[in-house]
Amino acid sequence: MRPFTPLSLLFSLRLAGLMGAVVCLLVGCQAAEKRLVASNHRDWSPDQSVLATAQIEGDQLLVRNVRNCKTFAPGEYVLDHEDRRYDLSRLRAVDFVTMPFGPVPALAHTMLSFEFAGASPTDPPEHLAVSVEVRKEKGEEKFNPLLGMAKQYEIMYVVADERDLLYRQAVINDGPTYVYRTTAAPESARKLLVDMLDRANTLAEEPEFYDLLTNNCTTNIARHINRITPNRITYDVNVLLPGYSDRKAYAEGLLAGEGTLDELKARALINTRARVAVAEKADFSEVIRR
Repeated sequence: MRPFTPLSLLFSLRLAGLMGAVVCLLVGCQAAEKRLVASNHRDWSPDQSVLATAQIEGDQLLVRNVRNCKTFAPGEYVLDHEDRRYDLSRLRAVDFVTMPFGPVPALAHTMLSFEFAGASPTDPPEHLAVSVEVRKEKGEEKFNPLLGMAKQYEIMYVVADERDLLYRQAVINDGPTYVYRTTAAPESARKLLVDMLDRANTLAEEPEFYDLLTNNCTTNIARHINRITPNRITYDVNVLLPGYSDRKAYAEGLLAGEGTLDELKARALINTRARVAVAEKADFSEVIRR
């Protein structure tokens, strides 16, 4: 791959803006009107219709509208939202999740999953996943990258039961799903989660547009990391194109474990273990980490 220089980055962003303008011309006046102001009031896809918010008092975290969606087949699910309480003093780790998009290696979805120790030594850990996503309206089920550069989608933070997000991708969609344990210490994991939930609160009041290159899942994760540890992540193509984000995390020393990236990646692939968890009706989060 040719080096990705600041000049080439600038060119890419300018090209993205030009493409966005072209898309607006193609999709017509109605879409052009939509892109003037981001909104939380649209006819949303049901699984993205409710925004999560959080309240923190000391070590006690209350997350409202944690999504716990049970999916049976593509597009077939039972939707539920729950208010959940967590003890931040028991937060002990964070995992980095990547979900590549089929034949285009540069594109992927990324998210974080936070692990809390059980209330007692015999209790299993709890997991809370946070996923920065395109917020789609009804009829927009398939993501269009061109529209993603033309302010045609809002952005949202989905805060969900881990099985909700990982089961659907790894089992229902049969898409490669990688769960990497990070090197984040418990205190850093806590700061990261709090920062992400603060942004979820902000977006509930002040909606924003998604941008494929500058305001996507991975750029937001990188910004959160840099807010708690300034300049920890340098911006390059591996951040702007999420399909390369695991390579970036490995180079930055953010992934735990010994071995090459390919070796870590092989161990991180959860698809087979996810199907085993379903077949055995076992604890999903525990089995995918065996």
